[in-house]
Amino acid sequence: MDKLANLAKFKATCPYLGRTKTSTLRTLCTSASPRFPAVSKLTVKATKCPVMGPALHIRSNQMVAGYASLAGSAEFAKIPEHQGINKPSPADAQKCPHASKALAAARMAEDLAHAKKAKTAKAAPKPEAASAAGCPFHAASTSEAKPKGAVPGGFDYEKFYADELEKKHQDASYRYFNNINRLANKFPIAHTGNIQDEVEVWCANDYLGMGNNPVVLETMHRTLDQYGHGAGGTRNIAGNTGMHLALEEELASLHRKPAALVFSSCYVANDATLATLGTKLPGCVYFSDTMNHASMIQGMRHSTAKRVLFKHNDLQDLEMKLAQYPKETPKIIAFESVYSMCGSVGPIKEICDLAEQYGALTFLDEVHAVGLYGPRGAGVAEHLDYEAHKAAGQSPNTIPGSVMDRIDIISGTLGKAYGAVGGYIAGSNDFVDMIRSYASGFIFTTSLPPANMAGARASISYQKEFNGDRQLKQINVRDLKSRFESLDIPVIPGPSHIVPVLVGDPTLTRLASDELLAKHNVYVQAINYPTVARGEERLRFTVTPGHNAEQIARLSRAVDQTFTELGIKRTSDWRKLGGHAGVGLEDSKPVEPIWSDGQLGLLDGTAPAVLRPGQKRFVDPRAVRVTREKFDDLLGPYVEPAVAVDSLSTDLSLSAPSSLAASLPAGVSTSA
Repeated sequence: MDKLANLAKFKATCPYLGRTKTSTLRTLCTSASPRFPAVSKLTVKATKCPVMGPALHIRSNQMVAGYASLAGSAEFAKIPEHQGINKPSPADAQKCPHASKALAAARMAEDLAHAKKAKTAKAAPKPEAASAAGCPFHAASTSEAKPKGAVPGGFDYEKFYADELEKKHQDASYRYFNNINRLANKFPIAHTGNIQDEVEVWCANDYLGMGNNPVVLETMHRTLDQYGHGAGGTRNIAGNTGMHLALEEELASLHRKPAALVFSSCYVANDATLATLGTKLPGCVYFSDTMNHASMIQGMRHSTAKRVLFKHNDLQDLEMKLAQYPKETPKIIAFESVYSMCGSVGPIKEICDLAEQYGALTFLDEVHAVGLYGPRGAGVAEHLDYEAHKAAGQSPNTIPGSVMDRIDIISGTLGKAYGAVGGYIAGSNDFVDMIRSYASGFIFTTSLPPANMAGARASISYQKEFNGDRQLKQINVRDLKSRFESLDIPVIPGPSHIVPVLVGDPTLTRLASDELLAKHNVYVQAINYPTVARGEERLRFTVTPGHNAEQIARLSRAVDQTFTELGIKRTSDWRKLGGHAGVGLEDSKPVEPIWSDGQLGLLDGTAPAVLRPGQKRFVDPRAVRVTREKFDDLLGPYVEPAVAVDSLSTDLSLSAPSSLAASLPAGVSTSA
């Protein structure tokens, strides 16, 4: 991977590097050229430079004379032997480090040569287009599209865009998007813009790794073959499929509510639902936690209803503000179960008490909790009555008086713990029907493809039946938090699965993220303003059941080294300053996690074991069987194929049933 830090040395001497914004350089040096994938877009640009072009040409010739000279088809298989390595089979030859380097060198040399030819093959530029020094980057490139200039006397729109972006760069809040491609067969490994450059992902919201669960992929393959790709329209026009209806029934059963409604995302679900409620309820007043997600805030704003803010998780402040309005005034208390950037958990039961006392509805966002809490994965509201819900099994009927029963409206996502895409709401029949009938965010958008709906339903079904992934995730979270604590790494305390590490400076946060990626192959995204308050910038780590013990230990060492090299404050440093963002506070007490030792199986010896390097994740055969049976009506009974149908499915592992069989423990049948 091209290292952005190295480019800074040459900004003063190269006019192009000096003039180009850091964000643009980051994109160019981390993105592979579409025409020449072995080199970056920045390298392709450099071939056009009168200084760098010849240098790259010489370098490509040197590479051909070195490793690449052995990379011909007749010589390739001999490379391991040349290097004193036992000769592998032809299929495994690329696994040899020397052979793989030869191929990479050959590809890069070939692409550099092609890029050079492509440049020289173009017609010579007109004399007036060349710069004084002959370098196309000494002046604005004539080959690139120019932004439209301002109309004389009119508003300069392009300058406005540039000025707004510059503000983001100046306050270090500009967002950088890394090219990260998670590999289904190597979770939690991903490759960057260079497919040979692999990294460990430590910040994805696919909390349980369900994005590559074999029964989910198998179900999506079957649905794709049966129903094709797109939904065909809005839910009102050709896009209301059996897969959508079955998913909504599954979601209603998950939360033991009468009905549910699926949206294109939970951002849309929150926005559309809250906007519709606030618009339709006469004189409605929203009571909103100050740390609510942007989707909830936007929904309340779009409704034009009055919005009253209460301090984060502060019941006294909430009650004081509720008491200022007559009981008959329509009120909605909007809050979250797990707050994703700090890991705190809302006082759900106590807010329900206040809602009943003051005549308010409760709107609970369980986005970062569904799939992760409760014996069936319905969220924190279910977890608070763990034993009662465990005893009730998979009954769709409500448990009167339970916390989940007392919540009026639940919103959740399919795009995090369930590894799919989409969002939803669950509540009473009439409430859901009203939102379906009035919410423009639902009515006027194309519905999600049937294959996505089937994959989401399979994921929910599997997690309802199997508790082991949730348990193992929480065990891994405890391990990482403990390691960080022993190294004086400042974890913002919280009882949930979120592991937020305080940095407290936007530039240092970005540098830490870059250092971890460049030096340790660890991808964790920097979290800056406006996602978090200024001065509370952080790295937000998410641990999954798929991370093994060695990876967790290696991550803790990498973060420790990065903190030392960049001089980032530790917990002890924040304590000397009086504490900040919950870190280093005097007289602070340990926070009890939501999951108890008993619920994790740590007391009776039933807890799942942390993975060892090279060990595959356990796939529960009973949960697979139950999930498959749910699709019999639309996809027909599942039939285990005796052999791979063709070479494509065999060679590329595209056969979902084969991948499932490989994931199951030895001796366990995958047939229904």
